[in-house]
Amino acid sequence: MLTVKIHNSSGLELPSYSTPQAAGMDLRAAVAEPVVIAPGQRALIPTGLRVELPDGYEMQLRPRSGLALRSGITLLNSPGTIDADYRGEIGVIMINHSDVPFTVERGDRICQAVIARYEKVAWLDCDTLTDSERGEGGFGHSGVK
Repeated sequence: MLTVKIHNSSGLELPSYSTPQAAGMDLRAAVAEPVVIAPGQRALIPTGLRVELPDGYEMQLRPRSGLALRSGITLLNSPGTIDADYRGEIGVIMINHSDVPFTVERGDRICQAVIARYEKVAWLDCDTLTDSERGEGGFGHSGVK
């Protein structure tokens, strides 16, 4: 298990896994007052959390499926990336895709955080690429059914 330093100024519980095999941990809204997100609007919601990720890791912020299905609420930049060298407070950019206002209350679970390992790449500039079965097939190349 990976150990990650976290500073929690929110007074809320730390993110945790809800089941033994869950990949994501719920982050909570650390708002002082309720925030109303009007239809079609977005808001930056504070979490009160700061992290110190090890080199080679990122924190991905992802929407919660229940909020998306029931309320039309998702994250504007999904997944959002928290880099290993960022030490500021984690904020969550939420957007309301529904036709009714949505209220974010203190302590509400607003997104999932997944800690993921990543690789750095070194680009090798070249004139040709190896052929593949797919080739240059793009969107919809494999058919409708």
